[in-house]
Amino acid sequence: MLAASFFSLIIPALDAAEPMFANGAMPAAVVCVSILFGMGAVALMNERLPHEHFKTGREGPEAVALRRVWLFIIAITIHNFPEGLAVGVGFGSGGVEGGLPLAIGIGLQNAPEGLAVAVSLLGEGYPRVRAWGIAALTGLVEPIGGLLGAGIITLSEPLLPWGLAFAAGAMLYVISHEIIPETHRSGHQNKATLGLAIGLVIMLFLDVWLG
Repeated sequence: MLAASFFSLIIPALDAAEPMFANGAMPAAVVCVSILFGMGAVALMNERLPHEHFKTGREGPEAVALRRVWLFIIAITIHNFPEGLAVGVGFGSGGVEGGLPLAIGIGLQNAPEGLAVAVSLLGEGYPRVRAWGIAALTGLVEPIGGLLGAGIITLSEPLLPWGLAFAAGAMLYVISHEIIPETHRSGHQNKATLGLAIGLVIMLFLDVWLG
């Protein structure tokens, strides 16, 4: 996701913004502002929606009526929407070449997320079929985000640099606020750093090869 944010979203956003503005500073300014908007949008969702993480506990507004497992599912859903948005923007801006590396990279890291949701539900006593069904539903927010991102970019070309950088900002917030802190806790920082390095170079390779 970190590699995809830069190589598949931020760099193409700068490339798309440069022909639109005569001022040399404007493309960078547009991309920087859009990144901050993307991060702010996910931060707002994070503040407004009650959810829970295994390590850090509850975040957002109090929701006494919601069981712990459902707060965890909401957390995964908040995480998934920016990913779907990024993939949709990638396909909308660059076709298969622009979207495929993003889709592969994000798809690979979605498998353990879905498994975590299903196992959590099984631990709460949910039937196996229902647990797997709910886990699949948490992933459906990604196609919704994808359609939204692709639709906006396809309908309005001037929005292309804004949309690319917004999607990058949304993903960067998730990486910094959720993924890296969760993976580096409990003495797992060495393995987590190794995983980040391997994931980054794989995504870089896929982006250059397929893009």
